[in-house]
Amino acid sequence: MIDIKATLKRLLGHDYETEVLEFKEAKNDYSFQKIGQYFSALANEANLLGKKEAWLIFGVRDKDKAIVGSRYRTNPARLQSLKKEIADKTNNRISFKDIHEVETDRGRVVLFQIPAAPPGIPVSWEGVWYGRDGESLVKLNIEEIERIRKQGREEDWSKKICEGATISDLAPEAIQKARELFAEKNTKLAPEMQEWDDRTFLNKAKLCIRDKVTRTAILLLGKSESEHFLQPGLARISWILKDRDNIEKDYAHFSCPLLLSAEEVYGKIRNLTYRYLAQGTLFPQEVDSYDPYIIREALNNCIAHQDYSLGGKINVVEREDSQLIFTNMGSFIPQTIENVIEADAPEPLYRNPFLAEAMVNLKMIDTIGSGIKRMFNIQRRKFFPLPEYSFNDNQVKVVVTGKVLDMKYAVKLAQMPELSLHDIMLLDKVQKGKALSDVEVRRLKHQKLIEGRKPNFHISSQVAIKTGQKADYMKLKGINDEYCKKIIIDYLKKFGTGQRTDFENILLDKLPDVLDDSQKKNKVKNLLQAMKKEGVISILGKTWSMSKKMNG
Repeated sequence: MIDIKATLKRLLGHDYETEVLEFKEAKNDYSFQKIGQYFSALANEANLLGKKEAWLIFGVRDKDKAIVGSRYRTNPARLQSLKKEIADKTNNRISFKDIHEVETDRGRVVLFQIPAAPPGIPVSWEGVWYGRDGESLVKLNIEEIERIRKQGREEDWSKKICEGATISDLAPEAIQKARELFAEKNTKLAPEMQEWDDRTFLNKAKLCIRDKVTRTAILLLGKSESEHFLQPGLARISWILKDRDNIEKDYAHFSCPLLLSAEEVYGKIRNLTYRYLAQGTLFPQEVDSYDPYIIREALNNCIAHQDYSLGGKINVVEREDSQLIFTNMGSFIPQTIENVIEADAPEPLYRNPFLAEAMVNLKMIDTIGSGIKRMFNIQRRKFFPLPEYSFNDNQVKVVVTGKVLDMKYAVKLAQMPELSLHDIMLLDKVQKGKALSDVEVRRLKHQKLIEGRKPNFHISSQVAIKTGQKADYMKLKGINDEYCKKIIIDYLKKFGTGQRTDFENILLDKLPDVLDDSQKKNKVKNLLQAMKKEGVISILGKTWSMSKKMNG
């Protein structure tokens, strides 16, 4: 347990700020944006200086280190909520180790304990890496970024030799399968391979190093009883089948050799035929719920990018409502899926480069940066929702949906080939009801692809016209306010009086589908209040009627 008062005394003993120590008065408040930038800068500088942590301190004057007191977030719950707020905007959801408060006779001091950036992974704030030049906050320069990234390349878990392991610890059937795949990948070497013994093959395929068995060799080709060579790492994949209520119905666990186990997992997945009517035809289109390439790519990516040092396993959850969920341990090194989709080159940094290269040699993955992008395009061509990636709790999760989620979106987007994959990814978020950032909203509105107000966006009239879906558009957009008011007036002229529930019964099914029932009822309430202010109608108790002025 840290002695925070002693820590404060020690930090106040510094004559000046350092790259890992920043004092701010913050007497009443402080910019959230600046806190995030300092978090990134101090974490990166701590890494570069070989420190375990850095400190940002509120309530202290920098020039003389005098305590002046800070009222920044005096509510404890609100102060601690800053941990999540920071995590939401940093890569890999890195946040404070802890936030401490110290009450002194000169006022309250808040100490933010910031962890050093993880080896190989510089910390960014809203996609930008920050650092320090002396006491100045600056963007981290490229040399410093590469210095941190190099740490990851130097610590390749998958390349380590398994002391005591021999080729006899590898499964013969896995070695034979590896030979076949290597020959398919390297056709020019196929005749020569006939003369290679197993040692030569394993060295050539970069599974072993000078006849020494690596963790990669055990992981992909090892006998199941050889898994102990990887400790504390695990070579485990769990397949779990769940029903529509998320209740487990079946499961199976697999260990090394993962080269063969991956195929067994694939065989467990029930890839049913999905039928739907495509645009402009009366004949149903039949496709597999899950394209085989997507299943193998997602699963093999889990194997290649798992952080085995964390001792976790890979999970494949199959849901009966046509979803596959793949999870693996470790941060997502490219930071965002957009970085992968939009890149014109392979990712320059891999968590397990030796393992990744071996899997390339065995046709399990590719390194030209197209695998994930191909997954997105396969789903796009089938009108299915795009794969959904999330990165929380040092874990990567990929959700693949094996059916059309919203046909009106699917067909519309298929009818607009000029749209970039990036734009389709944003519209895919709209159909899933996901939140859009202000930048994303501006991008879609600039292209006139969406209408509505945050968070209730719907497809725009321009898209509806281009795709021949004008009726669906009107259903999404709903009738306008003036027409609603006319319906209310017509009702009161015919029946004399009415209560709000009467108007709700008339109008709710005519309002936009993007609004839920509560929002639709609020819309009716607001319309009635607006008409009252205009002097068109009046209310007595709970009963509405035409105003005397209108009746007169």
